[in-house]
Amino acid sequence: MFTRGRIGSVAALLVLIVVMASCAKRPATIAASAPAPTGVAGATGSSGGSGGSGSTGGGTTSMQPSGSTAAPAPTGSTTGGARPAPRDFAAVSDLKDVFFDFDKYDIRPTDAKMLDANAAWLKSHDNMLVLVEGHCDERGTNEYNLALGERRAKATMNYLVAQGVQANRITIISYGEERPVCTEHTEACWAKNRRAHFLIKPR
Repeated sequence: MFTRGRIGSVAALLVLIVVMASCAKRPATIAASAPAPTGVAGATGSSGGSGGSGSTGGGTTSMQPSGSTAAPAPTGSTTGGARPAPRDFAAVSDLKDVFFDFDKYDIRPTDAKMLDANAAWLKSHDNMLVLVEGHCDERGTNEYNLALGERRAKATMNYLVAQGVQANRITIISYGEERPVCTEHTEACWAKNRRAHFLIKPR
């Protein structure tokens, strides 16, 4: 037989269970797609060495969200309908990578010259579609670096479009930190990973 005190304890326990169930944490979701940079990427660049978090340019690590989860799938977008599959594209030696400062996606003056040359090549080969990959170094969360890689790819695309390359020929994709070209844990290595990389395929 339950005493009044025992009934009160059971009731309190039931209320606690209900409260805990209703307050269960929802999984945090961070959008992998980054907002597009405003306007065409400027050639002002940032001070400091090339590279940044994942293939992106400089900035401060305080902007990076804390915590890390499994890497989301690479993000990509195109301005011209269905997105082509990355496996259909191939690298060519005529299109050179451009690099970014830590945690930045600004186009630096030295890289603007490289993009000018890339744009000239693309305009003289207008039968080619181009895939711009955004990459980052290993610092920061997977989600943050996917967003930063997309900003880098988008800034690169905006620059090419400003130089006369048709936007509907360009597709962008972000791999964040997932495809490093250098795996040492040094600034010189990280700088190589903060990049936009170019692949092409015939229309």
